[in-house]
Amino acid sequence: MLSINPMVRVYARAKLPSRHGDLEIVSFTTRDGQRIDDIAIIAGDITGKSAVPTRVHSECLTGDVFGSLRCDCRDQLELAIDRICSEGVGLIVYMRQEGRGIGIAEKVRAYELQDSGLDTLEANVHLGFDGDLRSYEVAASMIQALEVDSVVLFTNNPEKVEGLQANGVEVERREAIISESREENVHYLMTKKAKMGHIL
Repeated sequence: MLSINPMVRVYARAKLPSRHGDLEIVSFTTRDGQRIDDIAIIAGDITGKSAVPTRVHSECLTGDVFGSLRCDCRDQLELAIDRICSEGVGLIVYMRQEGRGIGIAEKVRAYELQDSGLDTLEANVHLGFDGDLRSYEVAASMIQALEVDSVVLFTNNPEKVEGLQANGVEVERREAIISESREENVHYLMTKKAKMGHIL
């Protein structure tokens, strides 16, 4: 990892017993003390470690919490948590970037447009947004603040690899994280593959 002074620092750490296993939850502040809503979930000891199994996950309220079948977000999150628990070490960086950065209110509007026939990318663009507004500067800084030397990144999205690397995180390799498709999300997955470069 490049020697970069992270833009965030650890604010609080606590045990998080879960249905997946015993985890730790970490919150962060900016360097000047402003709290941020992004958090990290940790299995085992990752301090100073290389090739830490890592998932940078963008919040999906509809999928992660309510079990929506329109996407594969919850499936990916649960697969990642199960992986780090089974390996006994790993990191989930949970970013509050709902709807690839457009927020929950606009995401519902995008869903409405998708119900009328647009795909997920077309809907965001129709609403006046870029297809993906996410940035990886804060996620990279969180990884640095946790003193992780390098990561093995669970993602199908090459832009996540590039985004972390551009912000000083050494990504040793990418590992796919693919769940079974359903009738309700197959069009969504094909759009990510065809139009957004996801490796599925």
